[in-house]
Amino acid sequence: AIRKWGKVLDQATVAVVDPRLSATASKAHEWLPVVPGEDGALAVAMANVILTEGLWSKEFVGDFKDGVNRFKAGKSVDETTFEENLTNGVVKWWNLELKERTPEWAEPICGIPADQIRRVATGLAKAAPNCMVWMAPGAAMQVRGGYAAFAAHALNGLVGCIDTEGGVLEKMKAPYSHIPLLKDKFKPYIDEISAKGQKNKKIDQRGYKEFPALKKGKSGKGVVTNRAADGILNEDPYDIKVAIGYWNNLAFSCTGAERWEKALSKLPFFAHITTNAAEMTWFADIVLPAAFHKFERWGFLPSKAARYSYVSIEQPMVKPLWDVRIDETEIPYLIAEKLKAKGFSNMLDYFQKECKDPETGKSPTSSMEFALYVTKIMTQNFWDPAKYKGGDKLAGWKDFRKKGLWQSDPYPFKKKWGKWKTKTHKFEFYSETLKEALHKHAEKHKTDIDDILKTAKYTAKGEQAFIPHYEPAFRHGDAKEFPYIFQEYRSRLNREGRSQNLAAYHEFKKVDPGDASWDDVIKINPKDAAKLGIKEGDKVKVTSPVASIEGNANLYEGIRAGTISKCYGQGHWAYGRIASLKFGKTPRGGSNNHLMPADYERLSGSTARHGGVTRVKIVKL
Repeated sequence: AIRKWGKVLDQATVAVVDPRLSATASKAHEWLPVVPGEDGALAVAMANVILTEGLWSKEFVGDFKDGVNRFKAGKSVDETTFEENLTNGVVKWWNLELKERTPEWAEPICGIPADQIRRVATGLAKAAPNCMVWMAPGAAMQVRGGYAAFAAHALNGLVGCIDTEGGVLEKMKAPYSHIPLLKDKFKPYIDEISAKGQKNKKIDQRGYKEFPALKKGKSGKGVVTNRAADGILNEDPYDIKVAIGYWNNLAFSCTGAERWEKALSKLPFFAHITTNAAEMTWFADIVLPAAFHKFERWGFLPSKAARYSYVSIEQPMVKPLWDVRIDETEIPYLIAEKLKAKGFSNMLDYFQKECKDPETGKSPTSSMEFALYVTKIMTQNFWDPAKYKGGDKLAGWKDFRKKGLWQSDPYPFKKKWGKWKTKTHKFEFYSETLKEALHKHAEKHKTDIDDILKTAKYTAKGEQAFIPHYEPAFRHGDAKEFPYIFQEYRSRLNREGRSQNLAAYHEFKKVDPGDASWDDVIKINPKDAAKLGIKEGDKVKVTSPVASIEGNANLYEGIRAGTISKCYGQGHWAYGRIASLKFGKTPRGGSNNHLMPADYERLSGSTARHGGVTRVKIVKL
């Protein structure tokens, strides 16, 4: 994608919505430095422009029966005058929300000039259907981000750029198989204790009244990972005695990180599966070193790019230097062997009887054989000619191992048109699907939808709950005591937060606009710095309602006045000799997750770490 960026800039107009002048924003044709958390105001104002200017997709959305545009600012529209095509509720959306949401209304809220809102919205619609609104976590992972995300994606529906060339594509799936888990083949191996345990509530409190965690329209089917710390600490819904963590570092990576330190300290027994020591490892009773994905293990990786899905194989290429095991296959198998030795054979029986080599029918006799057979089972649709489902034709397992990759046929444009997995089978501006999901969650807790949304920290009432609409940003901290909005971002070097123990990360940190090598700077707009007497390089302390961190000030015009910005990633105290100044004791830099309180977008369960979730104050030391 990075290699193609220059071509994109040559062929398309790029508008970046970001409170910070990022590397991407610096290259874009338009930079819209939105006030953190006010993305929804910008999105609904753009929708207002598209409709009032008559620029919506007639093919996708539909049109007025007589061809006369009745979308006029401030005026309601008779629903019977509009004939919709592949969408549901565009006129309802207008009447309930959009008719008052002009660019002039949005400007003082989101901080973007009305003329720029009009220009970008018009440009988007005129480029349709070869355009897209590419939504990032910044708009969604906010306390009230569910509806901001809904509004941003709804713009794609308005201009008809879904499943089109140059537009956004629906998810392309690689048809890999699953081991027979939770199916008829698995049931004989479930004992009474296990069957009862599967019905227990989850420790992350998904499905509680305040955590709908909706997934596929079902209450509690999503996850609320960061809430598990509170569940452990409060023993709600029960007291956890044993926990295993793998490929996670929740004591560092979650907001409100101190909760995780306390929760992990409370556990009577905790095992951590990891490739390298981290903060979470510090609390482990047993550490189980994991094999590296790239060279030491059996496995596969499904992914997608452009119009193709693909699956690449992971296979052992080198002999491990240390005593490591594959996290998702070998370790469960070895645990199953030990359980059998203690009289509990169900798990090992299942592994050996139901996870056989699909070529030979042989049962696994070791953990590494089990890892191999599971990989073959789950990828059989790609390499077995008898199970061919399209895409590359491979001659068998050996051919798959040699080539290392299966690629699908190209995804056909407009494949999902009229076939969406919604209640109406249409693209929903007025979501009957969301209405049903919220109703079921409310019914489960013997209340109504208005009460559910209020509990989830939303302001919407009535039918607004079912449409993309503006929600004012939610922030922790009183504006008088904490006058600045804190906004974080990711480094282009972060590698999902796993690169901080590499010298190159620190040496080249200056490639992030406004950052500095071998430092963890705190960005402040020069106008704000002048008022506070802060100069470039001064030592400063930033304090939120829950914690403080220190760093060196960087006066950066690329952030909005009234905001303080800092890159996520540093502040490790136990991630290695480079990531930490003193391993296990002294962090290098400051951790944003100590500064930010734990909060959530409750409809999905995601952690609310964007949108200026907290206010801060800053002082010179």
